[in-house]
Amino acid sequence: MEHLLKLHIEYLPEGVYLATSDDIQGLIAQGHTIAETVEIARDVAKKLIEASSAQRI
Repeated sequence: MEHLLKLHIEYLPEGVYLATSDDIQGLIAQGHTIAETVEIARDVAKKLIEASSAQRI
């Protein structure tokens, strides 16, 4: 199952990108490029969704 997720990505003074989302509580991802940050955010989102689903069982 796929989910559409809005990410807020900002460039930090430390030289990295930070992604957060209002759609999934607790999603925070950091990377050196936007592409890397989005990929990490995708992995974090999957894990958070799986954890949330497991708690409902």
